[in-house]
Amino acid sequence: MARNKHRAEEHRSRRPHRHGASDGGVVVLGLGRFGKSLALELVAEGTEVLGVDADPRIVQSLSGRLTHVVTADTTNEEAMRQLSVGDFDRAVVGVGNDLEASILSASVALNLGVPMVWAKAISQAHARILTQIGVHHVVRPEHDMGKRVAHLVRGRMLDYIEIDEGYAMVKTSPPAAMHGTSLAESDVRRRWGVTVVGVKSPGAAFTYATPETVLAAGDVIVVSGSRQDVERFSDMS
Repeated sequence: MARNKHRAEEHRSRRPHRHGASDGGVVVLGLGRFGKSLALELVAEGTEVLGVDADPRIVQSLSGRLTHVVTADTTNEEAMRQLSVGDFDRAVVGVGNDLEASILSASVALNLGVPMVWAKAISQAHARILTQIGVHHVVRPEHDMGKRVAHLVRGRMLDYIEIDEGYAMVKTSPPAAMHGTSLAESDVRRRWGVTVVGVKSPGAAFTYATPETVLAAGDVIVVSGSRQDVERFSDMS
């Protein structure tokens, strides 16, 4: 306990003064494959991260790679309080395979008053329980990636993101029927029910699409719409 207290005090002394959610760091509870990958990506993007895991070997492997990394039991509310977890604007519960530890860790973060708690779930039942205890965002990485890859495998999309239930954005090639005409002339929204959001010509960067944008063979476009409409549109490419 004394060791945990020392770490908590060290952590508080090193954290900069926060001025709101945009400046606040993220605490990642559980540093398995998902938690580790997420924590390292956040650090790479300039976000301050406190990583916590019960396995000292994992913690040692991430020493110097995260802003702060601590060995502690994420289900222990007192230990998390000493680490000032409640001072963070966002917490991510990366514990997945141990359902009890996942639910308890999420409950601890919520009890400590973290305004926004994300948690990984490994099943629909797990996701439902996390939602019922008050977790704000539940993610199912394997399930979501499986759905995404399935869409890519079966169609001609270059990338696929489901924004909401039944609504998606895809990266694809424009069908031949749109080559050489402006988006206004092709009347894409009325004819196919999708909106062209961006376009990338060979050798150029992505740019916003406008009614005057003229598409050509070799272009890549980003379109949005219902899942059925974007899939049907992509199949025309």
